[in-house]
Amino acid sequence: MTSAADPRVAHGARAARKSHSPEWLFCLRWCLFGALLALLAACGDTPAVYRLEGATMGTTWHATLVSHDGAGYDESGLSSGIAGLLEAVNDSMSTYREDSTISRFNQSPVGEWFKPDADFDTVLAAALDIGEKSRGAYDITVGPLVNLWGFGPQGPVNGPPEKTVIAQTAQRMGQDKLEFDRNSGALRKTADLYLDFSSIAKGFAVDRVCEWLEQQGIHDYLVEVGGELRVAGRSPRNDAWRVAIEQPDSEHFDIANMIEPGNSGVATSGDYRNFFELDGVRYSHSIDPRTGYPVAHELVSVTVVHPSTMVADGWATALTVLGPDAAWQVAQAQGLAVYFIQRKGEGFESRYTSAFETYLTATE
Repeated sequence: MTSAADPRVAHGARAARKSHSPEWLFCLRWCLFGALLALLAACGDTPAVYRLEGATMGTTWHATLVSHDGAGYDESGLSSGIAGLLEAVNDSMSTYREDSTISRFNQSPVGEWFKPDADFDTVLAAALDIGEKSRGAYDITVGPLVNLWGFGPQGPVNGPPEKTVIAQTAQRMGQDKLEFDRNSGALRKTADLYLDFSSIAKGFAVDRVCEWLEQQGIHDYLVEVGGELRVAGRSPRNDAWRVAIEQPDSEHFDIANMIEPGNSGVATSGDYRNFFELDGVRYSHSIDPRTGYPVAHELVSVTVVHPSTMVADGWATALTVLGPDAAWQVAQAQGLAVYFIQRKGEGFESRYTSAFETYLTATE
């Protein structure tokens, strides 16, 4: 599992320019020649596009909102509203804040019931479900190991920890040491557990913002937090949103494939940017809770499309930990829409589950 969402899905001008349809380009030529009547007939009114952004969770957030009917949006009010929602998620789930809900639970006595907020319970329930279905490859009690390997709030380490220390730290882990009353929303630990939601909280934050935008009457948007994103409605081009899956190259940006997610969330986990090297050995930020060590296999990028960005976020991490063969089996068994990229010699090889095929679109 990872100490932070690792953004590997890119969206932007480069992706958009690659995906313009011939019809759009035809309309653009008419626009350039000033054929106003032809423009209105073929392309319709130009939509209003609002681009908002800010900082959160040690990373950034972006929202692209589109008004196709000419309605004006209050940019300042929307930006403040989004920032407030993200701040609330931070207050609940950030292990970097000593007074957050998750930090207070981590500091609470063993055996004492703890009543968190409703958002916390939502994320906890989803995380426990993914942990069970992933055969233990996903475990939100992995926090002590994440910290031990230098990928948590305590900062980087000088090298890999001793085997005995890893074994001792692993004794503090295990979802079976956590009791969660789903009816009341209360939980308690039977051992000195340390929860870490950073592999799923950003996805939840995206969903929370999107739900709020819908309540404001905004139905055409792209929302992204730390690389995890969700789209709905129509893009500024008046067609489906298109998202680029990045080729896993730590030094260059290139597109592995393009997708049209529809009204869904997209999350990607990979080991090719967040890692440290020592004596020629590369240590990934993705920690396998079953072994206590960073993952070491050829699966370098996992992209999941799901109606819930939170679920996509958690599964992207779980499948990364499982490795190529086990991840493929679990993804197929769970009916997940997943795009895998793994190393093959000096290059990369990709494959995708049957549920993912519907999202693929040819680049032009």
